[in-house]
Amino acid sequence: MPQSVRNKKKDPEGRMPLAEHLRELRDRLAKAVLAVLVVTVVAAFSYKKIINFLTRPVLASVGCPASFADLARRPTHTVCAHLTINGLLAPFTLALKVSLVAGVVLASPVWLYQLWAFVAPGLHERERKHAYAFVGAGVPLFLGGAFFAYKVLPRTAKVLIGLTPHGVNNLLPLDDLLDLVTRMVVVFGLAFEMPLLLVMLNLTGVLSGRRMLGRWRAMVVGITVFSAVATPSTDPLTMLALAAPIWALYFAAVAFSLLGDRRKALREHPL
Repeated sequence: MPQSVRNKKKDPEGRMPLAEHLRELRDRLAKAVLAVLVVTVVAAFSYKKIINFLTRPVLASVGCPASFADLARRPTHTVCAHLTINGLLAPFTLALKVSLVAGVVLASPVWLYQLWAFVAPGLHERERKHAYAFVGAGVPLFLGGAFFAYKVLPRTAKVLIGLTPHGVNNLLPLDDLLDLVTRMVVVFGLAFEMPLLLVMLNLTGVLSGRRMLGRWRAMVVGITVFSAVATPSTDPLTMLALAAPIWALYFAAVAFSLLGDRRKALREHPL
């Protein structure tokens, strides 16, 4: 009986049957989901500390005390929203949502590795050697984007709550606040992964560096529009604070891809 495809010697070019590709995708996806679930369960035991960590800079930026316990003792002249939570199941839903977001962020090293491990076999040996060194930037890029959002949020909150008319109380549901925080953290983290995605497409031969460079105007406009949508405030400085680092990362990916294409051309057609 012939050995199964899994036991056969791997093709040096990374080729494999479609069924093997699907099996590989299933296994990688299962490992990534399992990692997120494990971290989510662990984070659930400290979800109150996570909520305080996420909301503290936002509350401080609008003159609120640093903890929920101090909110009842704040001075009456403080410009601050009244945090509320509505419904019997709302605390449970809130805990589940916060824990899941923490699981996605903290398990990013695992699922980013699984994503790359699925793509890498399709690369040539020489390309894999350079790409593995570069993919190490994936985790710090995601975490850097998440941290960037965490730092930008206080300014955003200050601008938004400053629009509240004088003498009007601002009732802010806690789940809405956390939705805003977690959305920006995840969106910023994924946005900072864009250069890694472009390099992956370049290494797999889908997208050339010259083509990326030719689309730079459209990419700059697209990044600007994305930043305007991702940042809920009307402050242009906040939008530019998100767009500027993504612009820089995009052009860094273009430069890396152009250099890689040049080296590939020299190998295939030496002088």
